[in-house]
Amino acid sequence: MSLSGSRETVSTKRTLSNILAGRVVKRPKQEDGRRLQGASIQLLEQQQNICSLLTEVGNLCNVFPSQDGEQKQTQSKGLAGSLLVSELRRQAFQLGVPVTVLAVKMVLERLMEITGTEEVKEEERRGLFSPSQRVQLCVLLESVKDLLSEGVFCPKLLWQEYKRDQYLQKQPQLEVMYYLHFYNILTFRYILESDEGVRSWLVSQLMDLCSWRPPEGEDETRQVQQRVLLTVAGLLVGAGFELSSEPAAGDQRISLLCCSVLDDMLFWLLDIVENSLALQRDGATAKLWIQIFDASLCGASASDEALRCFFKHSLTQTLTYKPRLAVSDAVALQNEWTFAKVCTLVTSLFRKLAVVLGVEQLLSHLQQVLETHEVNWKHVLCFLSTLLVHNPCAEPSLRKLLSRLLSSAFESYELENLITAFLLARQGALEGPGVFPSYSEWFKMSFGGSTGYHATSKKSLVFLLKFLSELVPFEPPQYLKVHILHPPYVPAKHRSLLMEYVSLAKTRLADLKESVEDMGLYEAVSGAGGAAAQCQAVQDVEKAASLFESTGKIPATVMEASIFRRPYFLTRFLPALLTPRVLPVKADAQMSFIEALKKADKIPSAQYASYMEACQKQRQQDSTTCLDSGDEPLDVLRSQLEEFTALLVEENDGEISARLSRISHTLSDIFPDGPDGMIRQSVIRLHINTPPPSGPHLKVINLMLTNFCQCMLNVSRCKPPNKQTRWASRFVSVLLGNTQLLTSLLHRLWDLFHNQGPSLSAAHLLGLATFLVHLHASMSDGPLVQLVSPILATPVSVGEALCSALVCSTQDDMIFCVRLCVLAVCYGLCRGHSLPQQQQEDYIITSLCKKLQYLIPRLLPEARGAPIPTGGPVDDHQENRTSLWSSATDHRNTWRKTAWHLWRHPSFHQLGLMSQYQLSLSEWLTNELRVQRRDDVLSDPERQEYQQWACLELFLPRPEEQGGCGGDTKSLCSHLLTAIMDQQLSNQVLETFDKRLSGPGTCLPDILSRLQELVYEMELTHLSSSRPGGADVHDFLFALVSERCSSAGGPGSAGLSGELSLQNTVNTWNRVLLTLPPTLLIEVKTEGGRTTLDCNRMIEHINQQQRKACPPDGVLSHRLTTHILKGVLCVSVRCERWAEEVNKAWSQISLRCPLLLVSTVHWWERLSPVLLSLWGRLGGGGRLPEQLQLLADCHDWSCSLETRPSLQPPAAAALVLAASLHRVCGAQGSDRRAFSAALNVMRPESRKQDREVLLFLFFLCVKDFLSELLYPQETHRGAGSLCSDLLSVLVDAADWLLIFKSNEPGVLPSFTMMTSEEFTRLMPWAFYSLLFQQSPELQHKAACCPGFLHTAVLCFVSLQQLFLGGHTPTGDPSDPQMQPLQIVSQARRLLLAAISEAPPAALSTNQLTLLQARCADVDPDVAAALSVLSDPHSLSPEMDFL
Repeated sequence: MSLSGSRETVSTKRTLSNILAGRVVKRPKQEDGRRLQGASIQLLEQQQNICSLLTEVGNLCNVFPSQDGEQKQTQSKGLAGSLLVSELRRQAFQLGVPVTVLAVKMVLERLMEITGTEEVKEEERRGLFSPSQRVQLCVLLESVKDLLSEGVFCPKLLWQEYKRDQYLQKQPQLEVMYYLHFYNILTFRYILESDEGVRSWLVSQLMDLCSWRPPEGEDETRQVQQRVLLTVAGLLVGAGFELSSEPAAGDQRISLLCCSVLDDMLFWLLDIVENSLALQRDGATAKLWIQIFDASLCGASASDEALRCFFKHSLTQTLTYKPRLAVSDAVALQNEWTFAKVCTLVTSLFRKLAVVLGVEQLLSHLQQVLETHEVNWKHVLCFLSTLLVHNPCAEPSLRKLLSRLLSSAFESYELENLITAFLLARQGALEGPGVFPSYSEWFKMSFGGSTGYHATSKKSLVFLLKFLSELVPFEPPQYLKVHILHPPYVPAKHRSLLMEYVSLAKTRLADLKESVEDMGLYEAVSGAGGAAAQCQAVQDVEKAASLFESTGKIPATVMEASIFRRPYFLTRFLPALLTPRVLPVKADAQMSFIEALKKADKIPSAQYASYMEACQKQRQQDSTTCLDSGDEPLDVLRSQLEEFTALLVEENDGEISARLSRISHTLSDIFPDGPDGMIRQSVIRLHINTPPPSGPHLKVINLMLTNFCQCMLNVSRCKPPNKQTRWASRFVSVLLGNTQLLTSLLHRLWDLFHNQGPSLSAAHLLGLATFLVHLHASMSDGPLVQLVSPILATPVSVGEALCSALVCSTQDDMIFCVRLCVLAVCYGLCRGHSLPQQQQEDYIITSLCKKLQYLIPRLLPEARGAPIPTGGPVDDHQENRTSLWSSATDHRNTWRKTAWHLWRHPSFHQLGLMSQYQLSLSEWLTNELRVQRRDDVLSDPERQEYQQWACLELFLPRPEEQGGCGGDTKSLCSHLLTAIMDQQLSNQVLETFDKRLSGPGTCLPDILSRLQELVYEMELTHLSSSRPGGADVHDFLFALVSERCSSAGGPGSAGLSGELSLQNTVNTWNRVLLTLPPTLLIEVKTEGGRTTLDCNRMIEHINQQQRKACPPDGVLSHRLTTHILKGVLCVSVRCERWAEEVNKAWSQISLRCPLLLVSTVHWWERLSPVLLSLWGRLGGGGRLPEQLQLLADCHDWSCSLETRPSLQPPAAAALVLAASLHRVCGAQGSDRRAFSAALNVMRPESRKQDREVLLFLFFLCVKDFLSELLYPQETHRGAGSLCSDLLSVLVDAADWLLIFKSNEPGVLPSFTMMTSEEFTRLMPWAFYSLLFQQSPELQHKAACCPGFLHTAVLCFVSLQQLFLGGHTPTGDPSDPQMQPLQIVSQARRLLLAAISEAPPAALSTNQLTLLQARCADVDPDVAAALSVLSDPHSLSPEMDFL
């Protein structure tokens, strides 16, 4: 090889581009392409699997992900679908079969592959596909939709093949059916039409799906489960209940098929509820199917009309399901079928079924079902309870239904309508008074009067009584008791028919061991069971103790029960009465009642001893110890309340009512009471002096109140009161159906308001204020409350009773009260805004509104002169009222700002224009007189300024119809005087109620000052006017006092209580009188140009009022006597001749007012310096007027008798001399020598005046003697010996007997005008008591005195009447001879002896006749003895001395 060759090789080496450019491309030949295509087809045919190809086509989009969004994805799906269709067409052509058949085969094989056909264990079997299976199924069905759109798929063929394959292996799967319908591949209706056996597998599939529980974490599966059930149910409802004017045969068949499927599911659900074991196992399963009864969910697949038909049909099927129970079973078992006791699944089902229909429609349908079907009474009655509880408006509709049933029953005498009415009425009553009236009330309203349904004819009456008699063997005892205690109205001529029924009912009660003895002593109806009967006994005890407290005697009903109803008395009444408790220090009414029964031997000694021992143990134990049995219900109640609080956020009225119904049932377990407890008592007695209930009951009350406060706080943050639901009213209504619970609740509220108010937080105040408002509104027609001790005279409403616990006596009390009242009034105004006027007033408590009218001006001086806006009606400004509540609940506002906002608000001003909300002057005075001055928020000058503003600027010009005085100062003075007297009279009662309301620390001195200011102003005004000075004020005051005294001691208050009331009134008036000017007592008149003194009104007042309330010593008090005499002297200076007018006035007093005369002489030693000093200051000189000076001379004479016995008495009236002697030497018996000297000086046998003096002196001593008999511990002894000495001097004449006949007409009036009516009435007692202390010789002389027998007989008759009436003095315990029975026995013996020794002429014929008539009823023996003297042959024609 040459070199040149090698160089050429290197130089000719080519690049890659040259090589490529120079390469020749070899194109394939046509026969090579055909060969390659054939090989490919051969390969596909060898590996043919269309199912796998379908899977690959479904995943094509995932293999080639697109970045251009849904458009490219759609293109990929379209490409995949076209490839699949092309392949299906090719293979179908090759196989010679229709492409649709091949497509169905391909889809069915893929469906079987997804669903899986291998066997799995029962516990691992799924009701629905797994999430991965569900995804694959959805992809498959999407591909099927593509095939369907290309026209290469037949859905009906798919269902035929799928159904055939499934029937060979297992039932069709419900989820497959659902997705076929969902993807619009096969309609649900076609499936129903094409499958003859669809009912069998569809029902079982639905049951299995309801029973299956998705595994934890598969939330999507749970949602699919609900969607499948709701969709299938909705489709069944739509297909089964759509109405058509001319339905085809196929449509009817489908409709019947769908109805049967739904009925099978409903019956399956009811079977679960009926079987308690199944309910525990399948409760959640049943709840899942109940959810399909939802109108909003089913409405997507069915019309409104179809839904109504479905729900009505389902309700009918439920009410008529398995009607195994007879009417007798319903009557006996009805108590167990209340809303609170029945299964919640049943109530939920009924609630769902009742949604689309109104109350009237539901009750009308119920009536139709009852008339046309055999019913399941348990379901019927449970449905009624659910309807009543969840629909507050159902109660009046049920009343109408019952009225229709009863009218129909008695028109055509249909027994079915009658029993239906009774069952429905009882079911409503079982739900409590907050839902429906009690059975006793309904029965009385329907049959208790002459207008009852049965009162039209005897046939109707027999029809009713026969019906009631047929019910007797099945009746629970509480209904039998209602029929006995509140029997139907029966005319007198048919009374025997009723008595036959009553006898039958009592026999049945005895068979049930619920005899008539358990019915209680008073009108009350207990529920069934021992606990309720025992509760009835507790109420009997309360009623009996109340009657004993008011009458002081054991009630006749109790005495009769202890004899004729001894089993009830011993086994019920006494155990309830002797329930151990912590006995109060001071005996209360119950303790006094027990002691009275013990003294009457009605309580066995051993039982009484056990009771006292148990009470001692009770005192030693911790009062807060709780019973274990109460813990479980308390926990249940706490849990229920927590659920209720959480439920308020949803504002579901039906759920709230249902929850409250169950709370009510729990409360009835804690506070056992009969179902008619609320109706039984028209008055609730609230013992405010006893501590509130302790132990579990207190825990329950506190829990309920705390929960209400929390709920109100939560709700108020979101909505104002007028936007809230009725939850609060329903909550309060739950507490009203149980008397024991209500009483404990009221007691707790009273304690909170009265004793713990200032310590309550703002949240507590908010809740309690609104609770009080709703309690008042809910009980506007309920029972009244009587407070014990009775600080309120009559029973009042609940709201008013609790408001009386709000004391406004101290600064803290006032601030608490105004805060509570502001919240309550603001809430009431806002809550009642959109209600009618009458209902608005139910939310405004009168007392709270009045307390604000009293407190706000007192605490806020700027409110006194601020004009209240008087714009148009505030009802047009809703947001204006809402601002009130916002201001009240804003924590940034002080109570002053909130109160000022309310005071200035027009709506509050509108309340003030209504009469019932206006604070009257008397109410203002009552509140002001209870304020404690040392704890008052106002200082003394501030209080004076406030009171003057209230009296003179607020109430004086205010019209009388608005509680003011109408500009009349006399009216203002009358109100002030009345309030002062009422306050002093009520101090004793108020002190037992609250120490803060009475005592020396009140504002009584301030109000007295206002009265003095007013009286002085009135007197000066009259003095400066043309009218006679002081006359109007004088007459006005005496007229006012006379009216008060007349009402206190009038006919309506007879006996000892009336006398005590009059004494208290007069003593109170005297204390007020002593603070007023004495010149008001005497009137000055001008006649003929001359001014004179007129004492007529003053004398009349002393004789009529002061005398009746005279103290035991028989004289007016020293201060009152001084005040009157000062008035006489002071007023005399207005006359021209002072001393002469004083003498005339005193002469008038001496003749017409002996009590004032005797009182003046009695106090002369203390009076004279005062009068002499006053007379000198007035300018009368150093010597008193003649008549008064004569009193001084008589006093000096009586004092000097011992040293100067020969001194002649002054020329004064006999009564003045006698009173002077009595004062010096007779009253206390301290100076026997002066008395003996007086007897020696007086010569009754020679001078008539001396005998008159001794006679008056004898009367005064007898009065002292009677005081010793009445008040042996309060008086000194010695009057009896003085009487004996005087009697020995006066016994020869008959005039001394006039003293003891002072109540007889025609005797001297001086005696009766010097003593009280009590002393006058007891003079016969003094007559015989005095005679028994005399020697036999003096008694014989007295018996021989002319007229003695007549006086003795009259005194004996009066003595017997006093003894029989229990009005005799008890006498000195140390002297057995002075006891009442001994006095009467000795008087009888003495009188019979006097009659036997009396001469025939001792009594005239007329006297004998009258005396015999009076003695015939009192003592027949005395009358018989008097008849001996009536022998006409022995009578003297001349009259006796008298």
